[in-house]
Amino acid sequence: MRRTKRLWTDEEKRSICFQTAAPGVSVAQVARRYAVNANMVFKWLRDPRYAPEVSASADAPHFLPVEIVDRVRGDDVVVAADPVSSPGMIEIELAGGHRMRISGGYDPEALVRLIRGLSA
Repeated sequence: MRRTKRLWTDEEKRSICFQTAAPGVSVAQVARRYAVNANMVFKWLRDPRYAPEVSASADAPHFLPVEIVDRVRGDDVVVAADPVSSPGMIEIELAGGHRMRISGGYDPEALVRLIRGLSA
């Protein structure tokens, strides 16, 4: 019996590589699912065309861009970002167009959950 070489489309390779990024899933498990050698999947993962985009894990620390401004302009209200006169204000602009303004005291864990919910 002669073996035939399986030709994978770019979309299939991307899909297979994307599945390896799931938490708790190994490359070997995904390779067995598609009856492909795990070394081939590792080769695809090294290729930027197929590798899943590197996204920071929710548990891994990562840097976010920060812009410090002198004045913050809201809805017809201008608030001075003077640390002496204001109790403290944080403005966070998320990728989806959401903007959060937090002033005064806040629960950091609740803020993290809120940001993760808006970013999902």
